[in-house]
Amino acid sequence: MGLVLFLMAVLWGLGWAMKAPVRARLWMIGLIYLAVVIAQLALPETAALRMATGGTVQPWLVLGVLGAVALGYSAIIGRLRRRVKDRTPAPAPQTDTFREAELNRYARHIVLREIGGTGQKKLKAARVLVVGAGGLGSPALLYLAASGVGTIGVIDDDLVDGSNLQRQVIHRDDMIDTPKVFSAQAAMLALNPFIAVRPYHRRLTDDVATALFAEYDLILDGTDNFDTRYLVNRAAVATGKPLISAAITQWEGQISLYHPASGGPCYECVFPNRPAAGLAPACAEAGVVSPLPGILGTMMALEAIKHLTGAGQTLQGRLHIHDGLYADSRTLRIAPRAGCACCGGDDDGAGVAIAGPEPA
Repeated sequence: MGLVLFLMAVLWGLGWAMKAPVRARLWMIGLIYLAVVIAQLALPETAALRMATGGTVQPWLVLGVLGAVALGYSAIIGRLRRRVKDRTPAPAPQTDTFREAELNRYARHIVLREIGGTGQKKLKAARVLVVGAGGLGSPALLYLAASGVGTIGVIDDDLVDGSNLQRQVIHRDDMIDTPKVFSAQAAMLALNPFIAVRPYHRRLTDDVATALFAEYDLILDGTDNFDTRYLVNRAAVATGKPLISAAITQWEGQISLYHPASGGPCYECVFPNRPAAGLAPACAEAGVVSPLPGILGTMMALEAIKHLTGAGQTLQGRLHIHDGLYADSRTLRIAPRAGCACCGGDDDGAGVAIAGPEPA
């Protein structure tokens, strides 16, 4: 038996030295093993070949079981590694110039007078952080990726749940129980491999918000509670970053761009107080129609593109309200609120103290 094992080891070593594929080496050893087992089962007990290979088949069967277990374990590990690799493809290196494939991809942007090649370069150089990969974050992230925003960060501590898939279009059924940020990363890189995605699988807290926001040019907030929304606003004000914030409930949504550093109000200027209990129930309680976060989330991406490229007029100083049930939209003027507890307010206006809908 020892001689056969030695022969197997020699063959493996020769295959390695000759750089033979692992699969070919396994086939060689497998054929020798199979021949030995057949000999043990077919030859008489007194046969010389059978005696030379151990005299009994039991040790070979045990060896075969152990080998099969080892190969099975290796195959499972390899499959898991490939699955992780497939879900998180490596981002393409960022350069100042466009490849031919990128020029073709962004052609409809480049021919737009308001964006053009210069605006597309600004998008490529931009760094945008999206807080929340849920109903609002899903379409915003997809369109930021499709538009060619060079670096996109996404922070969320939640996992994909089956109930999310009614409206959170960036996630898929096979991603259930996966962290939302990794599910979103896989979808964005599958859509556009020419961008970089930075996933942060954690809750946004006071101790990290300011440092994190400082790494980005623009913040998009699609979170689902007022505590986090005020936290996001405070960090954006502290770092001087523009903030695009949207909110939805049932059939209605709202969106604005808050940027006190350039003379606009902050979120707290407009919403200084949380609404009374029951006035703005969460989507889990009140429900939300499926396409509504798509409408508002896509508007977030559109506002981001306008802000980054300088195209058109953004919603800074204006609050846009959309009523999906009656197909009605209206826009209100908003201004910094004197004495705002967050930004101080450098305008004599009183803001617009509207209790906005709870975001999804």
